[in-house]
Amino acid sequence: MRTNASGLTALLIAPGRELAEQFSAALMHTRAFHIIAEIKTYPTPQALEMRIRQLRPEIILLDLATSTETAVELIRHITSLSYPPHVVGLHTHNDSQTVLQALRMGATEFLHAPFDLEVQREVVARLRRLRQPEPEFDAQPGKVMVFSSAKPGAGATTIAVQTAFLLQKSGKGRVLLADFDVMSGTVSFYLKLNTTQSVLEAIEYAEQLTPTVWTEIVSTQGGMDILPAPDIPYTAMIDSTRLHAVIEFARMNYDWIVIDLPVVFQRLSLMAISESDHAFLISTSELPSLHLARKAVNLLDHLGFPKDRFEIMLNRVNKRDELGSADMEKLFNCTVHSRIPNDYFALHRAVTLGQSIDNNSDLGKAIGGVVARLTTAESVEAKSKSVEGKPVLARA
Repeated sequence: MRTNASGLTALLIAPGRELAEQFSAALMHTRAFHIIAEIKTYPTPQALEMRIRQLRPEIILLDLATSTETAVELIRHITSLSYPPHVVGLHTHNDSQTVLQALRMGATEFLHAPFDLEVQREVVARLRRLRQPEPEFDAQPGKVMVFSSAKPGAGATTIAVQTAFLLQKSGKGRVLLADFDVMSGTVSFYLKLNTTQSVLEAIEYAEQLTPTVWTEIVSTQGGMDILPAPDIPYTAMIDSTRLHAVIEFARMNYDWIVIDLPVVFQRLSLMAISESDHAFLISTSELPSLHLARKAVNLLDHLGFPKDRFEIMLNRVNKRDELGSADMEKLFNCTVHSRIPNDYFALHRAVTLGQSIDNNSDLGKAIGGVVARLTTAESVEAKSKSVEGKPVLARA
């Protein structure tokens, strides 16, 4: 099996002959890899090391389907070499568990039958960038916004989800909705998602995140990516370094990162707020919620968070509420960003269907106003940076 020399040079290890034939047929169209040798059985680590030294391939194409255990052990050995080639796993189907197991051992990319031509090209492009990194541009990282409440049940999840939906609809760039409430997150329930991966996998692989790994972890709905909370409540401590790495990876791959947090007094929420560009503290107009919101503002102030980094959002506001935004700002000693109306019927319909709110409803108009302010502020900031001589590149 040969291709022209324009592709990356590769050693193919494929005991599964049907898999090898499928890959060969697809490769004839893309010529993405130049197969310089083919091994039809799993070699011993020593024999494989010898072949790598003889052939010096840029890529190892490795059959993961025939014996995952053997293949994973070979990956472990390959990555232990002084100058290891990149490993691309091959499989008969998109087996997420096998993918993550191989990536954990050091595999770089993954391809599965029927070996889509466009996916092959994308994988090769990423491999080429790894081997010959492109010059760095002054691309503007994505904006991280977090939503947290002072009192459970104040509606932070609702506002976060609907803000993400409307940001996606605005066409202002790629959007990630992340549920960081690892103990009781409800974004998956809200959107009727059935997932096996969660933010915990992203944190586990924080130091090895690649587009391939990320694709296996996130879900997609309504054109936006979603990083859900785990199904089983997680009570252990989250490492701040890994959390930072996940958020920075998201910044480099999305224009808007919307994070739903547990109550603001939790350690994870405070860590995420410190990583954010802007934090929204959600409160209702009920006295217990207002009391805890005021305590939260004092806490953030005591911890040294700048006042321009967080604002209050008043949720479920009724027309008969006596206190206006100016009164609330005096109460909190903090800016009130928005007042979100109590629109039970529009919200009930959106939650029942697992979709975005009706734009023409009172709630939809209020969230639309929030998104308009966010995108307008972003446009002003981008224009300011461009004027200063720092060109802003649009994320693909």
